[in-house]
Amino acid sequence: MRKMTEEILKVEHLNKFYGDWQALHDISFNLKKGEVLAILGPSGSGKSTLLRTLNGLEDYKNGEIVFHGKKVQSSPKEWQAIRQKIGMVFQSYDLFPNLTVIQNILLAPTKVQKRDRAEVEEEAHHLLKRVNMDQYADTYPRELSGGQQQRVAIVRTLAMKPEIILLDEITASLDPEMVRGIEDIVKKLSENDHMTMVLVTHQMNFAKRVADQVLFLEKGKIIEKTPCEQFFTEPQSERAQQFLTDMDF
Repeated sequence: MRKMTEEILKVEHLNKFYGDWQALHDISFNLKKGEVLAILGPSGSGKSTLLRTLNGLEDYKNGEIVFHGKKVQSSPKEWQAIRQKIGMVFQSYDLFPNLTVIQNILLAPTKVQKRDRAEVEEEAHHLLKRVNMDQYADTYPRELSGGQQQRVAIVRTLAMKPEIILLDEITASLDPEMVRGIEDIVKKLSENDHMTMVLVTHQMNFAKRVADQVLFLEKGKIIEKTPCEQFFTEPQSERAQQFLTDMDF
């Protein structure tokens, strides 16, 4: 187990509404550098909504998000800067279809971060090699499988040099045989790069393989916060026990 001490992200008493409906209720947790947090729970429990609030894609009514000890001021300008440090990989890949793999990866580092193109391109090829995709650098997304597109989406996020990566159901659209490859990439990011990550998934084996901590939600409320191993062997709440039984785990 990695030694993790430095707190990188803290969420305090977060509440989120859609009109009169409250989607998140008094959410509080912290994330340490190098830690992997899995957000689990039944469909509609607020998992993806919570994830999207962590880099400003969803606003919230009240509460605090604290990044490196500094409270985030919920303004578009500040969130634009923070998204360079808190990257996100989506279920739907979200690659630009009119750009090649390498062009997709280079776009944000060169246009948003204003980094040297040659330097970024060298790093991009290195990252593509790590996920066995460098031979597809000049290929368009439509020519790739779902698993291949998801690898490119992960590389695109890594090319921004984020401090935290948010992973939103990144294996949900993939064939079962593709899932393991994506899981392996995330596992290596955790073990070799000590990347701080928050993942939402319905794949219990994925969470068990890569997570250090589990946040279990239902109806927008935290039911359980516990170390990953304990959650899967000795869940503390009856609801979590039932959830794992229903998931045949």
